[in-house]
Amino acid sequence: MLDKLKQLTKETALYGLSTIIGRFLNFLLLPLYTNVFLPDDYGIITNVYAYIGIVSVIFLYGLDSAYLKFLASDEFRDKKVIFGTAFNFLMITTSVIILSFFITQDYIKDALKLRGEYEQIFYYVVGVLVLDTIIALPLVYLRVNNQALKFSIIRIVNIIVALFLNIYLLTVLRTGVEGAFISNLVASLSTFLLVVPIIVKNFTIRIDKVALKRMIKFGLPYLPAGISAMMLQVIDRPIVEYMTNLKTLGIYQANYRLGIVMMLFVSMFQYAWQPFAIKLAKEENAGLIFSKVMTLFTAIGSLIIVAMIIFIEPIIKFNFGGGYVIGKAYWSGMGIIPIVLIAYLFNGFHVVFSASFFIKEKSGSAPFIMGAGALANVLFNFLLIPFIGIYGAAFATLISYVVIAVGYYFVSQKLYPIHYEYSRLFGILALILIIWMLKVYVPVKFMPEYIFNIILLAAFTGGFFLFRIIKISDLNRLLPALKRKG
Repeated sequence: MLDKLKQLTKETALYGLSTIIGRFLNFLLLPLYTNVFLPDDYGIITNVYAYIGIVSVIFLYGLDSAYLKFLASDEFRDKKVIFGTAFNFLMITTSVIILSFFITQDYIKDALKLRGEYEQIFYYVVGVLVLDTIIALPLVYLRVNNQALKFSIIRIVNIIVALFLNIYLLTVLRTGVEGAFISNLVASLSTFLLVVPIIVKNFTIRIDKVALKRMIKFGLPYLPAGISAMMLQVIDRPIVEYMTNLKTLGIYQANYRLGIVMMLFVSMFQYAWQPFAIKLAKEENAGLIFSKVMTLFTAIGSLIIVAMIIFIEPIIKFNFGGGYVIGKAYWSGMGIIPIVLIAYLFNGFHVVFSASFFIKEKSGSAPFIMGAGALANVLFNFLLIPFIGIYGAAFATLISYVVIAVGYYFVSQKLYPIHYEYSRLFGILALILIIWMLKVYVPVKFMPEYIFNIILLAAFTGGFFLFRIIKISDLNRLLPALKRKG
């Protein structure tokens, strides 16, 4: 049993590390794109990738999850038949969808603004969708067979190929917007070549009707949940484009992506928190430690947010070799960054509350909560964008994550009641708002701005201890427990 837990811990670390490295490498495209492209061009890239994210869920329609389930179980002994059944049927449905794309390509090109010099992008997008669909099942095979290292290497290779090809095509060959999609297509092709041995090893022409029926029955319910999750992440982009223009979308996306610092923090916490919480749940003082973890997570997350609020402008405007973290044409959207950071903090709250779902093995309400968050995102985008532009889209994202966090909180309290330190949590949120308002509305004419920024950060940190939000005694009790269970 101990060996199994060690294996789980190792694989969790590998998956987590590859995800974090991948997201960071992918983030490096932001300075490249915003210094090379005008906001209109970056808006096209953003809009197309948003639709790719949603459509890719439809291409798989939960069959990857079904394959994972039946590959990992002992219900079907011939695993090649399971792979062949899922893979062959997926290729059939993919062919039908692609055929429909070509029949309706004029409408699709109009919807994605892919006319004139951009028409070729349609074909690159089709290629990416097909390759990513083919790749999905071999990657599931690696996960089920405990090949986390190979899985992680393949993912990172994909991103490195895309990154370096983007740099070459955009800065050397100057291919324009097409270069971004060519890079993605070649990266997907490289991943396909790496998983070809897995396909060859497991492929059979046979389709087992019984297995197929069960896989579709199991996988299809994942489709609405997957679409909801993807809508939550990207639906604001096409709505922003629809209600404004491509230039505004480009500015929105560039500044939105600077929230990656908070997103990475939440991702790292999530990989560590869920196994930790499950192991800790049976201890007598588990509820107390959970409560302290929530406070500590909020405190660290808020420190990241405040540091970003205070220092993000000089960081963005720092000139390195004639370029910037994001190009000058995008600076008008900097005001949405604090809103996005706070949204990711609330996303982290739902991660904390989700431990109860794992502990009690009750996740039935999760899709409904995520769906409510996705609907809130759509609704408030349409309500707010006409009045406050990209700020409305950012606030819609924040509201959607608040809806999810609140939903998870109430369900988790029924499953596994925990008395959180509410006064401290609200105190931290209040401190964030105070520092944010001081940074925005206090004119700095009486001292250098960098000194004022340092004072604000010191005041925020000092406020933790001055108002007894964080106590040294709590840290002394909590840290040893974290070390034992980590």
